Amino acid sequence: MNKHIKRILIIIILFVLFFTGIEIGKNILNDSEKETTERQVNNTVRNEVINNETKSNETDNIEDKHNNELFGAYYEKAEDIMEDMTIEEKVGQIFLVRYPDEGVIQEIQNYNPGGYILFSKDFDNQTKESILQELSNCQENSKIKMIFGVDEEGGTVVRVSNHKAFRNTKFLSPQQLWNKGQLNAILEDSTEKSNLLKSIGLNMNLTPVADVPTSPSSFIYQRSYGRGAEKTSIYVSRLVETMNKDNMISTLKHFPGYGDNVDTHTGIAIDKRDYQVFENSDFLPFKSGIESKVPTILVSHNIVESMDKEYPASLSKNVHDILRNELNFSGVIMTDDLAMDAVKNYVENGEAAVQAVLAGNDIIISSDFITQRNEILQAIKNNKISEEQINMAVKRVLALKCEYEIIK
Repeated sequence: MNKHIKRILIIIILFVLFFTGIEIGKNILNDSEKETTERQVNNTVRNEVINNETKSNETDNIEDKHNNELFGAYYEKAEDIMEDMTIEEKVGQIFLVRYPDEGVIQEIQNYNPGGYILFSKDFDNQTKESILQELSNCQENSKIKMIFGVDEEGGTVVRVSNHKAFRNTKFLSPQQLWNKGQLNAILEDSTEKSNLLKSIGLNMNLTPVADVPTSPSSFIYQRSYGRGAEKTSIYVSRLVETMNKDNMISTLKHFPGYGDNVDTHTGIAIDKRDYQVFENSDFLPFKSGIESKVPTILVSHNIVESMDKEYPASLSKNVHDILRNELNFSGVIMTDDLAMDAVKNYVENGEAAVQAVLAGNDIIISSDFITQRNEILQAIKNNKISEEQINMAVKRVLALKCEYEIIK
């Protein structure tokens, strides 16, 4: 074979090898691209699965949180009701209003209060039949059924049984009942009390007093159980369970614990006790009541310096955060009556109700409903109060009403 033919064969072989190499390279690249594409697809699928699982877990966590909250089972129903409510109607729902001397039907129709609190004078010259008819008429004229509350503690605070038309004798105080028949006597008395209140159209009794005063001379002592923190905790737990069984809304008061402080109806009480005192004593009955599913807790007007040196407890965000986050209360928080002298010097421009909402209250007890309602509406317009915060409070209030069959 001559050199010329050899050269041609070599060139041909080189060409074959060259093009074969290109095809092999293409196949390698294609395989690589295919693997990359498959990897990207797999990663996308995996990320979607993770995202879906995350979203599902977030939803589950929200549902679990709602299920763990006291009235969480009724939140969806409450939200359905809220869809048809105006902001004015929502704001009305966060008020428990002192029952007016006249014009109650017009007030209900025009301003939609969440409910009323009745005092002794509201039962003057009434009978069981007449007050039931009056309150039933109020309910019929209300777009959203209302709470009707009263302070019927027994002893010195007896708004209803103070009148012989409702009971021959006044209900005894917890201490008097304990001396008579111990805890069983208290629980039997509670059921009788709840049955009487329900029979005349009332659905909330602002009791029990969960305070732990140490001195018999203290302002709150005669209204308390008077037997120390641990025994008061047992009393509170059993009483809340009994009231729940009797379908009567109970209210623990006065958080974070009244102690031996002075009367806040006529002035401010400044509590200088260490925080540890509350943790080891005053908080115990409230924790016990929360474990027994107390639906509402009322916050005092005391300034508790270990929690907030600037604001009364009822207007203090820090005090409410303690109740929510440390004591894990998910029910309805309410103020004591904002008309009390104890709060007047601690708010800007007299806007006690605005500060009460910002602090975290769900219900405001008010003797000046229309004024305070308008202050809150103005604060919402000025973005001082978020509508989201109002919605959360209203949701709790409506869910409370569902739980206790006020809203069917």
